Amino acid sequence: QVQLVESGGGLVQAGGSLRLSCSASGRTFSSYAMGWFRQAPGKERELVAAISKSGSRTYYADSVKGRFTISRDNAKNTVYLQMNILKPDDTAVYYCAGTSGGSIFYLPLGQENYDYWGQGTQVTVSS
Repeated sequence: QVQLVESGGGLVQAGGSLRLSCSASGRTFSSYAMGWFRQAPGKERELVAAISKSGSRTYYADSVKGRFTISRDNAKNTVYLQMNILKPDDTAVYYCAGTSGGSIFYLPLGQENYDYWGQGTQVTVSS
């Protein structure tokens, strides 16, 4: 198994930027496809971005395309979410998740495809 710990959340004004980090334990981080989810109060958890095991493929929700960038550094066992031009609608708890399934090109797009979850980090964007 792998343990995931998110960091980097906080309070920012609209238009600002944050970079979230997700640090993973274990020696096989490169064998996990990773994703970032977010959940606002009263709303369902939604996929924000995903990245394949090697980082060669990425996915973004339409709501964040052009503003967010997911990346990974397998040598550091870390996946990042760079968030720019933040909007109040981005306010949520952001979760890091991973799965060992699929090929090196696999992009897991459903919550049911993820096996490991972090505890989340709060992102609040004021207007």
